[in-house]
Amino acid sequence: MIRLLIAAGSTVVRAGLEALAVSSGAIELLGAFPDLASVEVLRPDVVLAALPPDQIPSGDSARPVYVLLAGDARAPWTLEALRSGVRSILPRDAAAQEILAAVEAAAAGLAAIAPAELETLLPAAGAAAATAEVSPLTPRELEVLSMMAEGAANKTIAWKLNISEHTAKFHVASVLSKLNAATRAEAVAIGIRRGLVML
Repeated sequence: MIRLLIAAGSTVVRAGLEALAVSSGAIELLGAFPDLASVEVLRPDVVLAALPPDQIPSGDSARPVYVLLAGDARAPWTLEALRSGVRSILPRDAAAQEILAAVEAAAAGLAAIAPAELETLLPAAGAAAATAEVSPLTPRELEVLSMMAEGAANKTIAWKLNISEHTAKFHVASVLSKLNAATRAEAVAIGIRRGLVML
């Protein structure tokens, strides 16, 4: 069961998301709140939030993952959300099936971004990459980037490539450095734009 917490400023939105969560047999709803004050107490696996990205706290990997319902698709906004640790970004009018799929994907360690948000993200990521000279990736680093695009953790990458987790971590760091990316999501976006990753 996915332990889910809903956070939305709008009472109507909270009620709709709560009804949606209750309809899923894979979700244990911990509650619906107007803010994120209860996250540390309830410790959900996933937070489904309809809040501005600047309200999403940055932190370590022990914190829950976030699925964000966005009212506007703008590249700086999207990049800021991804840097804050948001795993999925969907429009406010996303279908019920899309929201539930995003929650399940986030709980499984995967990322889900709506096409509209992805289209705004790619030019921004490309512009960031263009501001500095980009070193070519080695064949092994291309393999690692492809696995990063699938949402694979360092441990999974190490297992699939038959290398140590330390070596996998080194390759991930090298990919981020060569692509001038601050996060895995940004590296994947740059990789997609440059044709290094096929979706």
